[in-house]
Amino acid sequence: MNTAEAKRVLETALLCAPEPLSVHTIKRLFQDADDQDALVGADTIKVMLEELRQDWSGKGIELVGLSTGWRFQSRPEMRAYIDRLNPEKPPRYSRATLETLAIIAYRQPVTRGDIEEIRGVTVASQMIKTLEDRGWIETIGHRDVPGRPALFATTRQFLSDLGLASLDQLPPLQQLTKGDADERGPELAGLNEVAEMAGVIPVHVSAESEAEHQGLIAGVSQEIVVEQTSHLAAEISASESDPDAESDRQP
Repeated sequence: MNTAEAKRVLETALLCAPEPLSVHTIKRLFQDADDQDALVGADTIKVMLEELRQDWSGKGIELVGLSTGWRFQSRPEMRAYIDRLNPEKPPRYSRATLETLAIIAYRQPVTRGDIEEIRGVTVASQMIKTLEDRGWIETIGHRDVPGRPALFATTRQFLSDLGLASLDQLPPLQQLTKGDADERGPELAGLNEVAEMAGVIPVHVSAESEAEHQGLIAGVSQEIVVEQTSHLAAEISASESDPDAESDRQP
């Protein structure tokens, strides 16, 4: 098989695949039934992927590399038009749930106590479960302190759903504007754009109704529209925690 033919096979597989394809998975495209050695190596596959990315530049569809693999997807500017064909209401998540997700994303690994210290309120178990059920966070261990609290971190699925290849692509907190600042800390700037990238709607609910609000998520389609944006931070706050605000919370 020559390179041109292999590239055509790769392009077809990526266009038809329901999920992102890793380089390891792509190698299986070029394995003979009687020979487990791939006819096309990983380095060649990476070169072909980059060539395909260039081939599709300037079109409404782009080839992107995510944490879970490679896939074709519509460009962000096409979203408004694509949505007209299938106008689904995005999942609705409470602001508290998205704040919890943002803190985990920027400060991982963190315990529930760490999250509560930043947010200044108790973190409901249902919020953690909601994010775990969505596949966005997971327990990666326990802190070696009395009680051994669980340590939470984001998953590869979280990065993939946001259209990111790695945590390094999260916008640096110092890039957030002063107007977006949240006195509780820099992790709480950018909620609006985190939500937009994840294809969800942040809604404001009282602490008393937080648990009941989680019921809005039940039965919501797990298919989300991924949108890449230049910065991920519009309410998770750019400035460091305000010392005066912090002292106000001390008993």
